[in-house]
Amino acid sequence: MWTAITRRVSDFISRCELEFLPRSPIDAAKAAAQHLAYENCLRQLGFDVISLSPDPAFPDGLFVEDPAVVLDEVAVMCRMGAKSRRGEADAIAAALAPYRRREWIREPATIEGGDVMRIGKTLFCGISRRTNREGARQLAQATERFSYRVVPAAVSGCLHLKSAICPLGADAVIANRNLIDMQPFEDLSVFDVADDEPGAANVLEAAGKIIMPASFPKTRRMLEKAGFEVIALDISELQKAEAGVTCSSLIFKAEGNRPLTA
Repeated sequence: MWTAITRRVSDFISRCELEFLPRSPIDAAKAAAQHLAYENCLRQLGFDVISLSPDPAFPDGLFVEDPAVVLDEVAVMCRMGAKSRRGEADAIAAALAPYRRREWIREPATIEGGDVMRIGKTLFCGISRRTNREGARQLAQATERFSYRVVPAAVSGCLHLKSAICPLGADAVIANRNLIDMQPFEDLSVFDVADDEPGAANVLEAAGKIIMPASFPKTRRMLEKAGFEVIALDISELQKAEAGVTCSSLIFKAEGNRPLTA
């Protein structure tokens, strides 16, 4: 069974951390409705959605991708670059405990799940404002016994690596080349976002479909013309909090994994 952990929108989402966008009012009720539509999309695709309750202490809590990197064999619990968010990991670790052994990233490392893109046994790790090289080193240390290889990639001009590049399935990715060092990805098949849609690279490949924000119609048409089946969701209110479609879920295969504790 494919499982997706999500966390509902806090009433205090307007207090979220921002790195690149100017702060603007966020309608929490509208954001919650858009997030519910996102959860329902995953359910319709066959995912078992575990929807956690919001915590008023964590306005960014719905971005469950950042506190953990979940692989087939282990969940690596992150020490997030945004200090105000580090407490979010406790609830995520508890939700993952029945499914994965957990390993913890330690100080002075910082790493956020949005900076980690997996393709096969390669973990591309963005070096960004939120993830440092020690974070990449500890990720490699935690995963090397499972035969993963960590490849650092410089990120500039966006929040996370997956703000600029995301898998489309197999060895294909979609990217905004202007936001990251593309050299680590030279062996992949790259689809470029539309020139006037710089944020369109954040997409979620799920059950053979590509989920993406409805605000990037040109990039959507490009992917559809290339043969991808695209589901476009309105996340306009969530985007005011620098949201994408990958950051609001932790997706992993649950069956065949015995309950383990760290």
